[in-house]
Amino acid sequence: MFRLLPSTRFLGVRTTPRQKIHLVWFKRDLRVFDHAALWEAWKGSRQDSGCVLPLYIVQETILSAPDSDARHWGFIRESLTELRQNLATLGAPLVVQCGQAVDVLNHLHERHRLAAIYSHEETGNLLTYAVDRAVGAWARHHHLPWHEYPQNGVIRRLTSRTGWAGKWERRMTQPVIEIPPDLSPVPGLDPREIPILTLPAIGGSRFQKGGEARAHKTLQTFLDHRGATYSKGMSSPVTAWQGCSRLSPHLAWGTISLKVVVREARLRAEDLRATKKSGAASLYSLGSLRSFGSRLHWRCHFQQKLEDQPDLEIRNLWRMADGLRPEEPDPAKLAAWKNGLTGFPFLDACLRAVRETGWMNFRMRAMMMSFASYDLWLPWREPALHLARCFLDYEPGIHYPQVQMQSGTTGINTLRMYDPVKQGRDHDAQGLFVRRWVPELANVPLVYLHEPWLMSASDQAACGMRAGRDYPSRIVDHKAAVAAAKERLYGLRRSRAAKEETDAIQQKHGSRKSGLTPRTKKPKPPDPQRLLGI
Repeated sequence: MFRLLPSTRFLGVRTTPRQKIHLVWFKRDLRVFDHAALWEAWKGSRQDSGCVLPLYIVQETILSAPDSDARHWGFIRESLTELRQNLATLGAPLVVQCGQAVDVLNHLHERHRLAAIYSHEETGNLLTYAVDRAVGAWARHHHLPWHEYPQNGVIRRLTSRTGWAGKWERRMTQPVIEIPPDLSPVPGLDPREIPILTLPAIGGSRFQKGGEARAHKTLQTFLDHRGATYSKGMSSPVTAWQGCSRLSPHLAWGTISLKVVVREARLRAEDLRATKKSGAASLYSLGSLRSFGSRLHWRCHFQQKLEDQPDLEIRNLWRMADGLRPEEPDPAKLAAWKNGLTGFPFLDACLRAVRETGWMNFRMRAMMMSFASYDLWLPWREPALHLARCFLDYEPGIHYPQVQMQSGTTGINTLRMYDPVKQGRDHDAQGLFVRRWVPELANVPLVYLHEPWLMSASDQAACGMRAGRDYPSRIVDHKAAVAAAKERLYGLRRSRAAKEETDAIQQKHGSRKSGLTPRTKKPKPPDPQRLLGI
């Protein structure tokens, strides 16, 4: 339930007709450093001796949507608290208003006569897209300028993917935008408290904290030492918690800009190359930084897909896949998958861990979605919504193209069907992760830990775990389920109509080699789901 405390109501006084107010609408850009909209609003206020009004709008329809969870608001609220402090230091504290965006903006415009609105472009879900369209129509009706600025490599209204990589590179090498030296506030405007909200929650408590300072500290520790073996350690949940950058929530909610991360990673790479050239030893792998850098590029590549085709959130990209799976998921299978009760220990450990912590490394994200789509043959929409609620770093532009990739509904990607047993043995060979998150199996011998169904009745009795009572029997036979999925999907792909549609999809959404600057190599495509949890 969405609850607005009475103390959060907007209070203010009318400004004089001579004062021009430049409103900065914060969305997924909760920072002051490298913030184009804030800088341009400050410039506008300097030119006409006006005021700057920093605004964040808490929208019930978005926070109560099926892809949202209380953990998201927790991260946002922590970030808003710091953002307000940083803006207050500059002279104009953040104002937080609750309601529909058009209603809030209309009220402010009627009361104060806004001079212009400034914000970053956003590639969000269909709800935020509808909000932006409504605000755009409202602004045009009132002849009110709305200036939007890019904050990553996603190109608004892109007509062709040709040359996209070069455009991304040019954006990432633009100068970082400094923090404005001061902001003139709107006189008499009381920002009040940031609201306390009661929102739907799926549980969990061990989440990363929000805020711009934490974002920069996280980047610093990653580039200083945590990412030394990034390329080797990111595949296993045992090592990825520390070895991955853990910047994905901060990038998703904008407490740090992608440009800053790219710049700092490249500066660190230059330092490492100089160290290597001098003959000095370094524990940090230059290859790890190259791997990290390629993922920063590819996250925008996938965001561009949703920007170009917003209905990927609800419809198959490859329309030949329509009707391939049941319209509604099997409720028992979906519940077992959500709750980590599939009978596959490593998979269940991942499903439980991501609910509790809000984070999981790339390969395990791929495995979780693969199992739902291929082994359980569930339509991808409901599993996608569950994972969106789980992921603290939920980024619609990455999430839905990746979910569809893992479900075989893009038509252009290799089908990857992950074996939970093999993944467990490869990435949790000692069973540390499984024993932590599936305590029912704490006493099961390692030889059986990833396949407890192989234990005899006497083996089960000896370790105090009876299959089907203390821990569920496996929900499907993986080999048989995957074989059936392959037969269905590859059968579809062989038709002429499927190939023609695939060619059209590749033309619209596929990567291009042209457009890269001469010194820039085309990044090697990562495995699916590496884009979140970087």
